[in-house]
Amino acid sequence: MTTAPAPSRIFGIAGWKNSGKTGLAVRLVTELTARGYRVSTIKHAHHDFDIDKVGADSFRHRQAGAHEVTIVSGTRFAIMHELRGDPEPTLAEILARLAPCDLVLIEGYKFEPVPKIEARRTEAANRTPLAPLDPHIAAIAADHQVEDTTLPVFDLDDTDAIADFIEKTVGLERPRP
Repeated sequence: MTTAPAPSRIFGIAGWKNSGKTGLAVRLVTELTARGYRVSTIKHAHHDFDIDKVGADSFRHRQAGAHEVTIVSGTRFAIMHELRGDPEPTLAEILARLAPCDLVLIEGYKFEPVPKIEARRTEAANRTPLAPLDPHIAAIAADHQVEDTTLPVFDLDDTDAIADFIEKTVGLERPRP
């Protein structure tokens, strides 16, 4: 009998624009993959975005009306899915499309019910704390002193300690060499 693979563990990084989410995500992916984990990421964008170049064949396929365009080479493949007026997929729908991995690190999705760390920087566009309103925020990573919280607080650049915290929070066990 074949058993289904265990669901991937999920951990999020939330925060306002310019709070350091992307930098933290990149450092965490680097650290966690160096520890032997297979990590996938999902980034939520609140604006229209495009990963395709105007004039490229795949761009022309999308412009012609293709529902999904897949680009495949010897080193990678990408699938672009045009919503064409359909609602934005839920996080659960996107997670279901990912290949099995040890950890899915999500950036954005401020209000999804997954464990997450709140990134805070003094240069952020909005400095209103998210933690008091979101019971799923498990810790805060900041570039400044944080008071009035019972949550663990990390320096925004202390990638090793934050990676340790994520391992413990989601129950990851380091792969054996």
